[in-house]
Amino acid sequence: MHYTTNGKVATDQTRVGIVFAKQPPKLAISQIIAVNGRFVIPAGAAAHEVKSRFTVPNEMTLTSLTPHMHLRGKDFEYTAKYPTGETEVLLKVPAYDFNWQHTYVLAQPKVLPAGTVIECVAHFDNSPNNKFNPDPAKEVRWGDQSWEEMMIGFGDVVYDASKSEREMFTAPKKKAD
Repeated sequence: MHYTTNGKVATDQTRVGIVFAKQPPKLAISQIIAVNGRFVIPAGAAAHEVKSRFTVPNEMTLTSLTPHMHLRGKDFEYTAKYPTGETEVLLKVPAYDFNWQHTYVLAQPKVLPAGTVIECVAHFDNSPNNKFNPDPAKEVRWGDQSWEEMMIGFGDVVYDASKSEREMFTAPKKKAD
């Protein structure tokens, strides 16, 4: 959740509920993040492409995807490149809308073998044709505020809870020949 100060006193109605399990869980959930924070969107660019990627270190199961951009976000696509050489489009959002940021839950969870690369490709509209664009005359970089931009491909994954998160997100060491 992001808060941006605006000089006015405000209240928040957010609530959190916690339910404790009666026994240890069999599965753990975590998040993968394909992020690119080193981009510059030129002034006036109508479809500037930015890419990011995440390599899956150990087998895990993908359950949902959440693309994240700000006001210039135009479209977003996730593609899995499997160790076998096969590729699969996991999600295509052809008309990204900052005001409707969705988490897309997969109809069937997807097993991602170790070595799978999740590639994300996003396009940004920094042109005067984008009615939400704060200033098409300025180049845009990464930033927390909505008038700046972000390019993040989030994904929720589940894995065997008997393994630690550190263990799951660290690639196994290769054996010497």
